[in-house]
Amino acid sequence: MAARKPKVIVTRKLPEPVEARMVELFDAELNAADAPMGREQLAEALAKADVLAPTITDRLDAELLDSAGPQLKLIANFGAGVDHIDVAAANARGITVTNTPGVLTDDTADLTMALMMAVSRRIVEGANTAQSGGFTGWSPTWMLGRRLGGKKLGIIGLGRIGQAVARRARAFGLEIHYHNRKPVSPRIAQELGATHWESLDQMLARVDIVSVHAPHTPATYHLLSARRLKLLQPHALVINTARGEIIDEAALAKMLREGDLAGAGLDVFEFEPRIDPKLLGLPNVVLLPHLGSNTIEARVAMGQKVIINIQTWLDGHRPPDRVIPAML
Repeated sequence: MAARKPKVIVTRKLPEPVEARMVELFDAELNAADAPMGREQLAEALAKADVLAPTITDRLDAELLDSAGPQLKLIANFGAGVDHIDVAAANARGITVTNTPGVLTDDTADLTMALMMAVSRRIVEGANTAQSGGFTGWSPTWMLGRRLGGKKLGIIGLGRIGQAVARRARAFGLEIHYHNRKPVSPRIAQELGATHWESLDQMLARVDIVSVHAPHTPATYHLLSARRLKLLQPHALVINTARGEIIDEAALAKMLREGDLAGAGLDVFEFEPRIDPKLLGLPNVVLLPHLGSNTIEARVAMGQKVIINIQTWLDGHRPPDRVIPAML
């Protein structure tokens, strides 16, 4: 008799090739409606699944994890960030947590550069003017932006994505500075021409553009606080493609509205999907709906990583992308 296929519950609709492979390999329960599961639905899924494949929209806290059945042994997250999962609580219950790192690095770095260009060169503002019929002809002084070349870029978090951004930024002639918990290796620093700042405050006061690439943890919540945002020069730009909670969004909106900062490009928000109304309509802000990993290639690769993590676990081995509390 063939062994029973594990019950895998997928909380959101995934790319068709990923879902097809999951149905082939597992007893997969898919979400055809692509609507986020409510808390009650998540509790029901946790109670009957051998493996849960959630996304960033599923908040799995300790209380909800208490509803998990004894058969649930793996949470195979579709995404690199796991701040929506209480990893310590899961581990305490004997549940392994995995994620999908690495595969969205280039796409997020590309989008980061796109936001830098869009804000510094007023691309969205200009496109809206042209689309609405407001373009009346070229002018020497109209809608002037700023070039990227020669500017100082301060990267908060020089991990995979931060390094990919640094490589792209160097091609645009930007000078690379960064703040990390610890310096990167001398080889990487030399390759990127990157200057390490032990003091985030000192770096912020000296750069022209800040790009956030740190994970959301208790230590990074409001890392860019109102106090730190005020250290930036008035011509500075703030770019965030990491997690919205890292920036005090209300303080950022106030400074942008009052002209204390030149601009911002945001792909993530503190209370996502809600966007602070004070950010809406500002001409010096480019807002995107969390598009960082929104490429076909990235999403399929993420799904493939989920499948590999599940299959490796089923084979009795440690999944390659296991997340442990000490990593966070």
